[in-house]
Amino acid sequence: MATANSRPIPTGAEIGDRHPLVLTLVVLTAVSGLVDAVSYLGLGHVFTANMTGNVVVVGFALAGAPGFSAAGSLTSLGAFLVGSVWAGRLAVRLRNGARPRWLRIALLLEAALTGAATVVAFAVGIRHDTQLVLIALLGLAMGLRNGTVRKLAVPDITTTVLTMTLTGIAADSSLAGGPNTRLRRRVLTVVAMIAGAAPGAALVLHGHGVWVLLIGTVLVAVIALAYREPA
Repeated sequence: MATANSRPIPTGAEIGDRHPLVLTLVVLTAVSGLVDAVSYLGLGHVFTANMTGNVVVVGFALAGAPGFSAAGSLTSLGAFLVGSVWAGRLAVRLRNGARPRWLRIALLLEAALTGAATVVAFAVGIRHDTQLVLIALLGLAMGLRNGTVRKLAVPDITTTVLTMTLTGIAADSSLAGGPNTRLRRRVLTVVAMIAGAAPGAALVLHGHGVWVLLIGTVLVAVIALAYREPA
């Protein structure tokens, strides 16, 4: 609540491109690229951040397409939904308090889950018999984060999917007769996803997927602990 000596806390829709929350969400988008590089390339073509792609993968698997796992995809979807429910419950408990505290708790929980996946991967490796455990932990983490970001309601940055972001870039462009609404953050979000996915994929393809998980975990933990908003 605002006081005589403070400004009202801006809602998600009011937050500008240079606000710490927007910059944080952009970095988290890059982490999504890292996570999906590990899950798709290292865990049997399953997405753990991008559920739109994962639903399609379920269809491929059910149709018998080679290289796709219905069990892995359904595990990811189930864990993601549980994580999203968790995020909703957390928002109910914390949303009336300070936003930095709410976000910090959510991100530390995400870091704990991806950290658990990292420990498992370091201990026994990214193998066929550990795939479902890793998928479940990562899907739970991404569901928790996606549910939190949804509640924060910052336009054009979901941190996990880019379909509507890309649509906005084109549909609101000057070429389409639009005002180029929030073009900077939209483009930056797309670049961030690629910036996470490309090095993540390179490391996974060279057998270093565990390090990708560690990098993602550290990034989320650092963001959580360092996050501050203007007074």
